[in-house]
Order: sequence, then structure tokens, then C-alpha cells
Amino acid sequence: MVRKIDPGNTLTRASLREAVYSCCPTLSRAEARKILDATFEEIGEALLRGEPVKLRSFGTFNVRSKRERVGRNPKTGVEATITPRRVLTFKASPVLVAHVNGDAIIPIEED
Repeated sequence: MVRKIDPGNTLTRASLREAVYSCCPTLSRAEARKILDATFEEIGEALLRGEPVKLRSFGTFNVRSKRERVGRNPKTGVEATITPRRVLTFKASPVLVAHVNGDAIIPIEED
């Protein structure tokens, strides 16, 4: 399914729900909402457990731990301690990168 691109338009949860609903005529809107919400919930829980989430032909989400360090306010130059934290990272797959750049799509390897 290909969505028309409007400049400045953001893909939202509601538009994803609508895409799921429109591509599966046997689903009700409520069922499409449940499917999408369950998918996001499972992805979020896996990331909370520290597990990487790999979506074929899309990319990989990882949670990284960052240690405490000393940073500097670029405007004032004042040093401040940056607390340790966990950050979410995303690495796009070569297929997604090629698609975004308009290059030939790289064949997908079977798992």
C-alpha cells in the first residue's frame, strides 16, 4: 500500500491504524486498533527488557546504556554532570536506506 505524500504531513498512529484497516477488508476499525496497539506494546516491552527489536527491511531498535559524564553548556560554557541513562537507537536497514534514496532495492535474504 502506498500513501500519497503531502509536504509537512506526519505519519501518525491514527494514519497507521487507517492503513491497517484499509488493507484488510475483513477487519473492523476496533480490530485494526487492537492489532496496532498490541504491536507497539510488544515492541515497547521488548525494548524495556533491553532486547533489540529487528524489523526486516526496516531496521533495528536498540537500547544503549550511557555512563555518567561531564558536559558543557555550549552557550555559557558552564560544566554540568550528565547523569547515566538509557537511550534508544535506530539503525536503518540497507533496504530502507536504498528505498529512501531512490536506489534499486536490495534483495531481501530469507531468514
